[in-house]
Amino acid sequence: MRFFSLICCLLCVVAVKAVDSDKPLRPVMAAYTLEVGGAHLSDTYLTPLKYKGQGYALGYERMQAMKFSPESWVMRLTGRLGLNRALNPARNAAMWDLDLGLSWGMMRRWRTAAVPGLQFYGGGSTMVDIGALYLGRNGNNPVSAKASWTIGVTGAAVYNFKISCLPICLRYQPTLPVTGVFFSPDYGELYYEIYLGNHSGLVHGAWWGNYFRLNNLLTADLRFGATNLRIGYSGDILSTKVNNIVTRRITHAVTIGVSGEWLSVNRSGKISSKAKIISALY
Repeated sequence: MRFFSLICCLLCVVAVKAVDSDKPLRPVMAAYTLEVGGAHLSDTYLTPLKYKGQGYALGYERMQAMKFSPESWVMRLTGRLGLNRALNPARNAAMWDLDLGLSWGMMRRWRTAAVPGLQFYGGGSTMVDIGALYLGRNGNNPVSAKASWTIGVTGAAVYNFKISCLPICLRYQPTLPVTGVFFSPDYGELYYEIYLGNHSGLVHGAWWGNYFRLNNLLTADLRFGATNLRIGYSGDILSTKVNNIVTRRITHAVTIGVSGEWLSVNRSGKISSKAKIISALY
C-alpha cells in the first residue's frame, strides 16, 4: 500500500511539472539607447531669457507580457537620464539641465486580424522625475530644483513586418501625464529659506492647467538576430506654471541603441517544446 501511494505521489509530481513546463514563456524585451539632439530651456525663477542648445540622454526600456494574462496585458518599465546645455541669445551664458525619470506602466494589447503584425496598446503609467536647472551667472540663487510624481495614460501602435528577409518592428508611443504633484518654491524664494524651515506652498497638485507634459517615441527595431539595432526619434515637451514661475523644456533627439529578448530559465526544470512564446513587442 505504501508503495502504491509513493507511485501516485511521483506521478502527481511529474504531472505538475509537465503542466508547468507547458506554461507560456514570457521573454523580457530590453533596450539600451543613446539620444542626441536639441534642447530649448527657460525658467523664470532663474532668468526671463530663453536658452537654446544641445541635449543628450541615456535610456533603458524593459517590456514583458504579464503573468496573469500574457496574451492581453503587457508591462513597461523605463529609465532616462538626460543632460542639456543651452546658451542665451547673446551666447555668453550657459544653462545646464540634469533630469532623471523613472516610469512604470501596464497596457492592454489588441491584435487585428485585418492587418497581420499590427498591434495596439493602451493603458496607464506612473512616473517619478527629479532634476535641476543650473545657471552659473546667478550668484545668489543659481539652481532651480525640479521634482514630480505623476499618473497618466500611454498607448502604442506597433507593426511587425519584413523587408526582404529582415524583420522590422515599427512603433509609435505617446505618454501623457494627467494628474499628480510637483515641487516649486515661491517666486524669488531662496532655497536657504526652505532650509531654515519655510516649507509651506512647496507641493502643488498637477493638472493640465499648470503642468503639461507630452513624450513622443518613434522607434524601428531592425532584428538582425539575437541583438537588434534600434533607431528612432524621441521628443519631450514639459511646461509648468505656478507661483508666477514658468518653466519650459522642449527636447528633440535622434535615438540609437540595441534591443533584444531574453528568457530566464530554471535549471531544475525543463522547457516543453510545446510551450508558447509570447513576446511583449515583437
